[in-house]
Amino acid sequence: MEDLTFIETQFPVAKLSAEAYKERKAGASQTLTSLGKWWGRKPLVLVRAVVLGLLLPASQDPKKDMEIFLKLMTMDEEGLGRRKDKPIPGEVLLAELQKMPPSIRRHFTELDETGNLRLKRLSAEEREELQRLVFQHLPYSEKLRYCLRPEQVDGPSEKAWKDINAHLGTHAHSLTELVAELGERRFGHRPRVGDAFCGGGSVPFEAARLGCDVYASDLNPVATLLTWAALNILGGGEEVAQQVRQAQEEVFRAVDAQITEWGIEHNENGWRADAYLYCTEARCPECGWKVPLAPSWVISEKYRVVAELVAEESQQGFKIEIHENVSPERLKRAANTGTVKDSRLHCPHCGVDTPMEVVRRNLRLWENEDLVPRPEDVFQERLYCIRWVETCVDEKGREQTRRHYRAPNNADLRREQKVLELLRERFAEWQEKGYLPRRRIEPGDKTDEPIRTRGWTHWHHLFTPRQLLVYGLIIETGLTLSTSKNQSVELLLRLGIITNWNSKLCMWNSDASKGPGGTEQTFANQALNTQFSFGTRSGVFLFETIQKTFNSFYKFLGELNVEPIEARNIRQSNDYWITDPPYADAVNYHELSEFFLAWYEKHLPRLFPNWYADSKRALAIRGTDPVTFRQSMVVAYRNLTEHMPDNGLQVVMFTHQNAAVWADLSLILWAAGLRVTAAWTIATETSSGLKEGNYVQGTVLLVCRKRTQNEPLFLDELLPRIEREVRRQLDAMHALDDASEPNFNDADYQLAAYAAALRVLTAQPIEDIDPAREINRVRAPGEESPLENLIRKAVKIACDYLIPQGLDEMFWKKLDPMERFYLKGLEVESHGEYRNGVYQELARGFGVTEYTSLLADTTANRTRLKTPREWGRRQLGEQGFGATLLRQVLFAIYQMEQSDDAGRGLNYLKSELSDYWALRESLLHLLGYLAGFRRISGMEHWHQAAEMAEILRARIQNDHV
Repeated sequence: MEDLTFIETQFPVAKLSAEAYKERKAGASQTLTSLGKWWGRKPLVLVRAVVLGLLLPASQDPKKDMEIFLKLMTMDEEGLGRRKDKPIPGEVLLAELQKMPPSIRRHFTELDETGNLRLKRLSAEEREELQRLVFQHLPYSEKLRYCLRPEQVDGPSEKAWKDINAHLGTHAHSLTELVAELGERRFGHRPRVGDAFCGGGSVPFEAARLGCDVYASDLNPVATLLTWAALNILGGGEEVAQQVRQAQEEVFRAVDAQITEWGIEHNENGWRADAYLYCTEARCPECGWKVPLAPSWVISEKYRVVAELVAEESQQGFKIEIHENVSPERLKRAANTGTVKDSRLHCPHCGVDTPMEVVRRNLRLWENEDLVPRPEDVFQERLYCIRWVETCVDEKGREQTRRHYRAPNNADLRREQKVLELLRERFAEWQEKGYLPRRRIEPGDKTDEPIRTRGWTHWHHLFTPRQLLVYGLIIETGLTLSTSKNQSVELLLRLGIITNWNSKLCMWNSDASKGPGGTEQTFANQALNTQFSFGTRSGVFLFETIQKTFNSFYKFLGELNVEPIEARNIRQSNDYWITDPPYADAVNYHELSEFFLAWYEKHLPRLFPNWYADSKRALAIRGTDPVTFRQSMVVAYRNLTEHMPDNGLQVVMFTHQNAAVWADLSLILWAAGLRVTAAWTIATETSSGLKEGNYVQGTVLLVCRKRTQNEPLFLDELLPRIEREVRRQLDAMHALDDASEPNFNDADYQLAAYAAALRVLTAQPIEDIDPAREINRVRAPGEESPLENLIRKAVKIACDYLIPQGLDEMFWKKLDPMERFYLKGLEVESHGEYRNGVYQELARGFGVTEYTSLLADTTANRTRLKTPREWGRRQLGEQGFGATLLRQVLFAIYQMEQSDDAGRGLNYLKSELSDYWALRESLLHLLGYLAGFRRISGMEHWHQAAEMAEILRARIQNDHV
């Protein structure tokens, strides 16, 4: 019998999703973000769970296995108590007490003089007891608001270790000791974890922190540099930490002294510039006036700072005035008088709107030596505001700062000119030495934008002269002062952070939440978007960034190996491969990373002689050509499978999209010699205001082993096996679920069908399907492969099997697919699930092709179904959902809501349904189900309709012939 592991039998996906979300929301305080930008880093808590889940054996007591796993993750009650580091505020305590029995409530609360409930005066012991009581009462995700992350505490308690060792038969007192002991038991040595697509380094870093030997590789040298730094700088211990801090301080002092000596950031008042705001300027094709371009002229909402254009007839252009503390009316006017609207130049002089395609018709391509636009260029760059910081001492001797927003005067413009002259004096030498980039921007899906919209042909064109001067000075100074590889690598990565937050692609954000205003990062989304107006930061900001210390340092004990290499060429064997391949992924890593590589390329070969400094675009695995993609993935994963022992495992992470994706993946894994043993979905992404549309938020973990079964199956044997496997999987998940703290959400039950199908499809050869032929075959648009058809049937089996609580199985089977979608969707909504992808997958499972008309909101993370009031008369009597009995019921409820008359609902049903008496039982089923939402928290928008449903149900119940 196979030696199954914990992750192959169960996984606490709901709790892990909450933990992953908490880590993501930590923003800049996440452990690895301090090293630099990378797209789609997986949460460290997820990696920790995967590594432990692979190492822990599955016993005959699955509930005990889960208990021990949660103890190891400090996700059990005791662990959460140890992680709790913030007090629960009074208003939350009071709200939770109101949900508790009166005997408990009376002990901690009293009525004030107005009759409202309030907390009593409590002793320290009582306050501590109240905190503990309410904390235990909170849902898991709410508890995490008051907790540290698992990585921020020192593992399980001594008491927990006794339980862990007793269950596992181990003798460990730390996670690293346990990992070493379990690895020795399974493989005869410390476990070796490999990641062939290491990206930002999450998998290698967390595996190393747990005590594993680690191998990390990536085709992209920017990814391997980040991973090397994670393992060797963050994992280098206190000695390395001290080296890095010392280098940071020395670079700061030297660069600050030189900028001050040049006098390029201080004015005559002794104020120092904090930020410079620029706009592009172009001539209106209609009237010939020079128009400063910006979508808005608000500089700071909070401090009511605006720029206003004043026409200058003699110059055929506009003076830009800066005003502070303006009235709300002027602030609103500044927000609405932008000169760029919907990619059109709006001329304030003649009032004509001109498409930008017309404006840039004669765009010139810049040359390497161009540092600023030439006078004849279509787009000029104009400094229009400087934010100054005045430092003074108050009457008590305390240092105070004040910000001043000013339009540049002649002295400021002379300083701008001096910056340009200083840069030109050094430009050729600095490029030659690699202090400034000289790499061309190669055309591509994401890199075309700067070339097409501004004519910028080299990476240094994305920066102002002031930025280039300071960056060149930082590298020159830093490399001169650095005495170790760690210091030099840290300097390069620190520069990467600075360039991401300070380039001509950094939008100025005037939102009130930004206080005085600030820049967004270059990669606010996964693109290189040029800006008509942009903000740049001065040395003050840069120095703060340079001096920023890392969140934590560790001393890793295992063997660490990092190299840039294609996954298809790896020769290193590992016990576990944990990978997040570029699958169904819109992130063009190979192109976007060249923004950073342009700054690193001269230094990487010096620091790492065996590394290359090229993004290797041509070798990148991309999804643009499905056939080439499938072929490349098969070769890569077959290679990893060959470099893994027979009792080893792989975890493949990817973003779940549709049945076609799963069908392709099953072919890839099958052809690579792998079989799927389990699949889990963890919510790993947060929503962003800069992202529009519906972004998939879940990461699917596919657990795989080497395939050893060679006896083939016939295609007609697969569906019954898949059906049995789907039902077995769902039953096992139900048995493990906890009503008070669910391990699985609705999306996980949907996913179970895909996982079950993949387990069957990859277990052994299929007589009727040639994987090599399917992988190499070009499919016609809309063509469905046999595997895709089977996977869709698996999802339908799951949907049929997952009957909403409160509905009879026989009644459920009689319902129309759209009725099933609506009723199941309400249950999903009642669980707090608002991701569009979940409803999309539900619709696919029920075979509903057009479901968006049933939704009240299709916004990402806000998706929900229409209530009876929102339906009104829409679609009533029409084909599809409008012709169903459920639609008639919803309209009857709507009529009752409108008139507050129960009789209207009953009369409507009796008059419209010719077979009312034959449908009476069905009506009672539907109304009873809808009435169940009348007291559910989070479904307040349904409470009135659910009350009406209950009243109508009672009227029909008492209605007799």
